[in-house]
Amino acid sequence: MEGDGTPVPRRLLAAATRLFAEQGYDRTSVQEIVEAAGVTKGALYHYFGSKDDLLHEVYARVLRLQQERLDAFAGADAPVEERLRGAAADVVVTTIENLDDAAIFWRSMHHLSPEKNKQVRAERRSYHERFRALIEEGQESGVFSKATPADLVVDYHFGSVHHLPTWYSPDGPLSPQQVADHLADLLLRALRP
Repeated sequence: MEGDGTPVPRRLLAAATRLFAEQGYDRTSVQEIVEAAGVTKGALYHYFGSKDDLLHEVYARVLRLQQERLDAFAGADAPVEERLRGAAADVVVTTIENLDDAAIFWRSMHHLSPEKNKQVRAERRSYHERFRALIEEGQESGVFSKATPADLVVDYHFGSVHHLPTWYSPDGPLSPQQVADHLADLLLRALRP
């Protein structure tokens, strides 16, 4: 910890997130990040091996949160429809709450090293598979229609989630929870037998 008591890695991530959102990943230098965080380059390289590592962590921290929350919804002792609705709404809310992180990632994912890109894709695939398993559980038990393949349902919902940074505004007419409820309801209506 330095300065205001915030741990150095958190300060670096906050500075990188703000600068990546404002200027773009490729137009942000390591020097700008360390100056904004109030640390040295040595501190950055102590916690993160490269700017690429910072970009990866911007996304990974949101994905870890979403995975933990999805696991809790999926493992809950509740009807599958309730678990899926909760998970579907939660990923919307957590994406909106981390809108800069999501926007940075979708704009800048191609800047990741091939190894990190592969790792992120595997982590996202794991998340999507867990989400799809809820849909398949409901389809197999007859709660959800089998008319649309579960993979397509997953792509439908996450296509909406991934586009949130392009249109959602905190100053708009809908709160994060309202957007989440509408999108979760759309998903469940699409699955209705």
